[in-house]
Amino acid sequence: MSSMWNDLQGAPFKQSYYKVGGVPIRAIEAGEGPPLILLHGTGGHAEAYVKNIRAHAAHFHVYAIDMIGHGYSGAPDIAYDMELYVHFMLDLLNTLGAERAFISGESLGASVAAWFTIAHPERVEKIVMNTGTLLPPDEAGAAELRELLERSQRAAGAPTREAIRQRMRWLVHDEASLTDELIESRFRIYNQPGRAAILGRITEASLSALLDPDLQRRWYNAELLGRIARPVLVLWTRYNPGQSVELAAESVRLIPDGELVVLENSAHWPQWEEPEAFNRLHLEFLLK
Repeated sequence: MSSMWNDLQGAPFKQSYYKVGGVPIRAIEAGEGPPLILLHGTGGHAEAYVKNIRAHAAHFHVYAIDMIGHGYSGAPDIAYDMELYVHFMLDLLNTLGAERAFISGESLGASVAAWFTIAHPERVEKIVMNTGTLLPPDEAGAAELRELLERSQRAAGAPTREAIRQRMRWLVHDEASLTDELIESRFRIYNQPGRAAILGRITEASLSALLDPDLQRRWYNAELLGRIARPVLVLWTRYNPGQSVELAAESVRLIPDGELVVLENSAHWPQWEEPEAFNRLHLEFLLK
């Protein structure tokens, strides 16, 4: 039977907890070498990367993180704004004893990787922006993302398995890749006491930063991309909801040292839907 944990067979991985700024943070980690931090998207968790950890652990010390407020990490009652994630990343690297790290993020994680690199370029080797960028979506994309916000709020407010499946349907091009095991994993996370309310606030804050004109001027604009002073891979997909390939290409034109690859058979989770292609292209960039 297919299981997401089968993808970790043969890898000496472990689940760890670190105190980061006083908050317990969960990591699935494996391998030895330079640190590679894998960051999920809004409302996500470390299991988003179970199909990628083993391949990357051959070259890196991989940390697939539950970001603060997410997964099984601590979820303090604080404002989950963009400054928080930058401070969180700095505290995380200090806690891990990592002077510099490779950082790869999906969706919100991609934005966090970019914001952190702008703020602390001396702590970063390279970054991957996976289905997320710092340019706001066009009008059609914004409408699609607003619909996602409504769906996500329903899933957070009443975290049934079916509500979670409908929320996660947006992540994939092929619905068959949403296995019962994956839905159960997120169902258990969302049903931790008090967690659904925090995740609802996180989702609203994340998408508001992307869609609100005032917040866009601070966190999502072309000028920011020009300040990323490290090599960047923009890894996109043909079916990424709300954010077109053209948006990704424009982002790469604005990044001083950027390149673009597009996967053809996935939506918002290429690392899950096309893991072989993702792992190959991802490693080619990180290792060159």
